[in-house]
Amino acid sequence: MNVARSLARARILRVQTRNYAAISSSSPSPSLTAHTLGPFQVFDRETKRIQRDKAASKHGGESSRTVDYVRDEIADRMMERLEDIKRRFSTVVDLGSGSGHFAKLLDPEKTKKCIMIDSSREALHRDPDSEFEGQNCILLSCTRVNRYPVEVERIHADEENLLQIMNPNSQEAIVSCLSLHWVNDLPGVLIQIKEALQPDGLFLGAMLGGETLFELRTALQLAQVDREGGISPHISPMTDTRDVSNLLGRAGFTLLTVDIDEVKVTYPSMWELMDDLRDMGESNAVIGRRHIIHRDTLAAASAIYKELHGNEDGTVPATFQVIFMIGWKPAPTQPKPLERGSGKTNLKDVL
Repeated sequence: MNVARSLARARILRVQTRNYAAISSSSPSPSLTAHTLGPFQVFDRETKRIQRDKAASKHGGESSRTVDYVRDEIADRMMERLEDIKRRFSTVVDLGSGSGHFAKLLDPEKTKKCIMIDSSREALHRDPDSEFEGQNCILLSCTRVNRYPVEVERIHADEENLLQIMNPNSQEAIVSCLSLHWVNDLPGVLIQIKEALQPDGLFLGAMLGGETLFELRTALQLAQVDREGGISPHISPMTDTRDVSNLLGRAGFTLLTVDIDEVKVTYPSMWELMDDLRDMGESNAVIGRRHIIHRDTLAAASAIYKELHGNEDGTVPATFQVIFMIGWKPAPTQPKPLERGSGKTNLKDVL
């Protein structure tokens, strides 16, 4: 591996977490054709499965392991949130698990079994069971050590059809680490997750937000306008950060917590970033996308990227915006707010 590229990957910077409470809606691209039945189809799920299968199997999985740095970092930040929840789970379902970035971090003293579900068979079975047992999980921000094995079950299935493989009211906890941004029917999947949970069951998720790779997006758009006189989608649309609370509430979750974090990575140039995205299985899968970008357009985009966003040392940054969400299935035992007017302390006295 190129040393400069390796050092660039290591420079992940934690940025201050921000909370969002505003709610709005984002409209899909008007250039896409909606199906008359079912949810609006933005992504080609079969194409995405093929992309992820190829990425996970390339060079025996070594190319995929090289670019695990983003998923591993976000899985670690998800684990920090799970550790704040003082509860033990006999089983945790990892929806869209990939090769088990989150499952490998589970503490066997709090979780006995993890059910990994993913639509990519190659990604699901990339790493052997031995990597989940008694290993040292060394990540960029901290070190975690699992001394005892967590039982792992792998299920090859589409994340959009959760209730076809899980019974309603059957699971204690469901987590999802960086897979929901490829789902066509996000509200429907959230409803399925809520239905599959037991009363007072936990949903913990992380998905990429709308500001992800804004540097690459603007560079490609400006280059296309300059060289081709128009633009076409090359980076998948993602959920607006302000929509998530609304979607969780509509799905029926209570006691919501939504926060936004960013992972910034530096690369020698735009070309290394695009290579890594391909090896991650994160290539564009929008229906109606262009399959070829002219080389002169890419060269112009690389120059624009460095001019607009480049660092003083000649490298370029890439931003991955991550939306973390926590929701609970309603249950009679959950704490509830007091009735309006039942307070006994005057706020004026406190202030």
